Amino acid sequence: MPDAAAGVVLDEERLQDALRRFGVLRPYLQDGVALSAAAARAGVSARTARRWLARYRSGGLAALARPARSDHGRRRTPAALVELVEGLALRRPAPPIAFIHRQVVDVAREHGWPAPSYATVHAVVRALDPGLVVLAHDGPVRYRERYELVYRREASAPNEIWQADHTQLDILIVDEHGRAVRPWLTVIEDDHSRAIAGYVVFVGAPSALQTALALHQAIWRKQHPGWSVCGIPQILYCDHGSDFTSRHIDAVCADLHVRLVHSTAGVPQGRGKLERLFGTITSELLCGLPGWLALESAKPATTPALSLAELDGAIGRFLVEDYSQRAHSETKVAPARRWAAGGLLPRMPDSLEQLNMLLLRVARPRVVHRDGIRFEGQRYLALTLAGYVGEPVTIRYDPRDLAEIGVYHHDRYVCHAVSPELAAQTISLKDLQAARSARRRQLAAQLAGRREHVDELLAATPYSADRVDTMPPTAAAPRAHRRLALYREE
Repeated sequence: MPDAAAGVVLDEERLQDALRRFGVLRPYLQDGVALSAAAARAGVSARTARRWLARYRSGGLAALARPARSDHGRRRTPAALVELVEGLALRRPAPPIAFIHRQVVDVAREHGWPAPSYATVHAVVRALDPGLVVLAHDGPVRYRERYELVYRREASAPNEIWQADHTQLDILIVDEHGRAVRPWLTVIEDDHSRAIAGYVVFVGAPSALQTALALHQAIWRKQHPGWSVCGIPQILYCDHGSDFTSRHIDAVCADLHVRLVHSTAGVPQGRGKLERLFGTITSELLCGLPGWLALESAKPATTPALSLAELDGAIGRFLVEDYSQRAHSETKVAPARRWAAGGLLPRMPDSLEQLNMLLLRVARPRVVHRDGIRFEGQRYLALTLAGYVGEPVTIRYDPRDLAEIGVYHHDRYVCHAVSPELAAQTISLKDLQAARSARRRQLAAQLAGRREHVDELLAATPYSADRVDTMPPTAAAPRAHRRLALYREE
């Protein structure tokens, strides 16, 4: 019986050779034909057939193959020359093989080694580890993108993990000043269903304020009947951008009991799901809109015509009415249907006011100065602030509109202050002077009232005539005498 435990793995060439020899033995082993007759039929000598039979019985099919060379797989070129070829091939930029061959031949002649052929040098270069070549020629980032294993987390239920990211859109729009600008998009996606929880389109660099707007929309209930995604996630997964690592987002996640997880810095593969979504938006929506930048070209394919609001509406309709309603290529289920399929009862904030307070009304401590409240390089004024100069207050503002802030003093609402530089409403110098005069009159009235109250108390106190006559001549004394005289007349 053949030794099945031989466990020898044959390459294709040696396997074919073993099968050819076994074909000579097959009539004898399986059909009862004499070995000499089987060998003669195959054109092999009987002695060779007997030797093959003995090898087959002792080692199985693998024993019929030609023995491998002891130096099989190893080059007979000196190791030093092989290392020289590899070292030259791994230089940056990669040199041509012809150049490497000339260099190696020169070195071989100098040391008295046999000069390798061009084919040998070519084989050495082609046998290099592809990962090593990419690392040498393109750097660690490219190597990581192509060869390092990626761990793709997959949420098991809706609202378990939300992913957030920004992208600058390949389109130009027209801003309020008539200038062509390139907008940004922030998206929050549910990892399990691929449904879009919230988004915001804006102009300018990404910031924590824009992230707060997208998160606010993602958490709260939507008015659109086909957009049911809402609730507070267990995990918010995002990158290491300054907007995602801000104290504001940290505080919001802490208040909402959301675990904030950042991806590895400089490694975008973990955010591939959102990168794929951004590509879908570009290839299926933006390419058909005016102002599209084909292949991130500096010039748009058509003249920009959309406003920020119009682009916002187009993206919203695409995400909610198209993307979320069709089967996803990976999950094979429409994102909106997969999010709702689990019968999730989403965890919600106590009220919309609480959510607004966390996300849209950011609190900051400030002091009221003579020229108003200073915040984000702007001054905020209100006539009511004339009575709070020097007082510590808390301001709360809407990230979407920094033209106005709410002012609170000891948790009590005071007023709304506006920035003349940002708001259409301005406070003139005349209004400011009037507010100052009114404040002075108010303080004077309060001072007069308190003095009068003191005088009344003194006048109501029963003094003897001798006591009054001997009172020290103070400013209050004449008034006290007069009031005492009136009191006696009554």
